[in-house]
Amino acid sequence: MARTDTPAGAHAGAGRVPGAQTAVAADAVAAASVEAYPRIVATLIRVTGDWALAEDCAQEALAVALERWPADGVPANPGGWLMTVARHRAIDVLRRATVERRKLHDLALLTPVDAQPEPEVGQDVVDDRLRLIFTCCHPALAIEARVALTLRTVCGLPTAAIARLLLVSESTMTRRLTRARTRIAEAGIPYRVPTGPALTERLPGVLAVLYLLFTRGYVADGEPAFADEAIRLARLLDRLMPEQSEVAALLALFLLQHSRADARRDAAGNLLTLQRQDRGRWDRAAIVEGLAVLDRVRHDGPYAWQARVAACHATAASADATDWLTIAGAYDALADIRPSPVIALNRAVAHGYAYGPAAGLALLDAARAGGALDAYPLALAVEADLVARQGDRVRAAALFRRAATEVASAAERRVLLDRAADLMP
Repeated sequence: MARTDTPAGAHAGAGRVPGAQTAVAADAVAAASVEAYPRIVATLIRVTGDWALAEDCAQEALAVALERWPADGVPANPGGWLMTVARHRAIDVLRRATVERRKLHDLALLTPVDAQPEPEVGQDVVDDRLRLIFTCCHPALAIEARVALTLRTVCGLPTAAIARLLLVSESTMTRRLTRARTRIAEAGIPYRVPTGPALTERLPGVLAVLYLLFTRGYVADGEPAFADEAIRLARLLDRLMPEQSEVAALLALFLLQHSRADARRDAAGNLLTLQRQDRGRWDRAAIVEGLAVLDRVRHDGPYAWQARVAACHATAASADATDWLTIAGAYDALADIRPSPVIALNRAVAHGYAYGPAAGLALLDAARAGGALDAYPLALAVEADLVARQGDRVRAAALFRRAATEVASAAERRVLLDRAADLMP
């Protein structure tokens, strides 16, 4: 049976092996925490019905890995190894608590992850993580609870990080998560994908969660595994609901956006803007698939319009050949059906390229009315780009430098400073 020592004990054990081996093991644990942790938590929740127990056992499995892997080597299937350790820990806890024999029996029958094939999807989706997303998005939960629970359980973010993202204290977020789990238990919210009208009702919330997952993996300092997971889950949902245009649109958006993943950085690891990317490195198979999925879309929803924007970029032979008129029209539609400060900002960019920088600056001024973009430093970068295209290079460089001081991402900061340097002699 796996020994579940504390993380402190794990680090102490790791110190007795060569540094390089320890570093390799630490990297493997970090990768597994992104890729395997949500699967482990989702599986244990399905079997035990205990959210806290599932998260605790998954965390303890990672702690054991930090201790064992530097000395024993990284297993061939890290996810399967972690699932086995977490399962054993759950059995121990349930046995000590004399929980119902049925749950203990179900856990004992669980096969390791590496022995489980990918689930088949029919009318009932059997993927545990998709079940988990639908449970997190249940309408019985307040919207802030849905977001927090999804970030914690599906994305695996620490409570402190979620608190920072949602601008509350860590103690407040801890209580919010506890109340959400308690609500699930008290309301008897089933751990399953709904059917019929309930499935359609819950769909927008689930799509928003997948969009959140993808975005977390695609941002400048994001973890790519989250984008991969979002695509995988979107495929499952598309197979479940092929008649839902927005599901197909979201999958198309993910594929078209992700097709550029390998070209977003140069050889030194620096982030490249869309205009500077080597389009020969874009994933043509993903683009072809994304366009084919988009061709099935017959509904003008928010994800459909975003996917059409992504398609314009993906099919342009060069930055200069981009169909900005179509993109501007798409953002006009988005501004009508789902207005937001970010949509308004992107609309200003699109109009700036379609109709000239003066048109873009006018829309940017309108978007800033009321201070909606005051806390969004990339609005400064948009202004800088539009001003540079008007010919005021000195002011544009100053705006790029100012934006660089306000962004949180080091990768984005380097891009903005490089843009400023390019404008000056």
